[in-house]
Amino acid sequence: MRAPVSAQPLDAYQSLTPSCHTTSPSKTSKAASIMAMTVAQPAVLFLFLLLLPASSEAGAGGRKLIFILAGQSNMSGRGGATNGTWDGVVPPECAPSPRILRLNPELHWEEAREPLHAGIDVGNILGVGPGMPFAHAVLASSNRGAATVGLVPCAQGATPLANWTRGTELYDRMLTRARAALAQCDGRGELAAVLWFQGETDAMKREDAELYQGRMEALVRDVRRDLNSPDLIVIEVGIATAQYGGKFLNNVREAQKAVSRSIPNVMFVDAMGLPIASDYTHLTTQAQVQLGNMLAKSYLSKR
Repeated sequence: MRAPVSAQPLDAYQSLTPSCHTTSPSKTSKAASIMAMTVAQPAVLFLFLLLLPASSEAGAGGRKLIFILAGQSNMSGRGGATNGTWDGVVPPECAPSPRILRLNPELHWEEAREPLHAGIDVGNILGVGPGMPFAHAVLASSNRGAATVGLVPCAQGATPLANWTRGTELYDRMLTRARAALAQCDGRGELAAVLWFQGETDAMKREDAELYQGRMEALVRDVRRDLNSPDLIVIEVGIATAQYGGKFLNNVREAQKAVSRSIPNVMFVDAMGLPIASDYTHLTTQAQVQLGNMLAKSYLSKR
């Protein structure tokens, strides 16, 4: 596992604004003054045009799109990490970028890199997840106007939905991290969406599967209320596997679909059919890349 890189504050991506100062000549002829101004104006214009791409690249006012990544192991990522160790393979779609940040365990922004949930999904072997390809795809969209994508990893492996209800440790940690992310944006951050991939554990027991819809609907309402974001987009991934061969996979999937129909701005992205690793539970690295792009497409369709 790679060590975290040094922190890259969000403030580092502000726009550049050119300025120029002129003084009145005192001992030069009027003709010389006019000539100097004539020469200076193209130079100033050139400087402005030179700086303009940098300003545009930084986005309007240095806007930051912040995304919460929550759920269990397939959200935190096990791509390339299902055989006892991570293989270290990082596809180009998951490469680090100064425009993609993550909130680290100490609640500071740093340049994001795989494994994205390092220090968050504790006690597990981590690999590639959907967060980095998602962020790259969002930034690649030509009309989003974001200077930076800030990812807030919150997922924890092998956790049932009951462990994420309001007042639980995981729920409180998620809200604490989301609020810290916004607080470090100097008013330029936008809580854009929650990406949710969870349910494999709930597919093990009939009771959890039957309660899934109600619990998930409550979670969406609680998160929106507690983060003061009543229209917050929530994109839930339809699970493709059940932990330990659970028999209630289809029950959970139907519950997830029902949530997306019953609550506005909740969207369903289906992981069924994506490549599964040899452990029959987790998505492969390439599957996570595909999923990240699917999540981005879903998010962009609502913007």
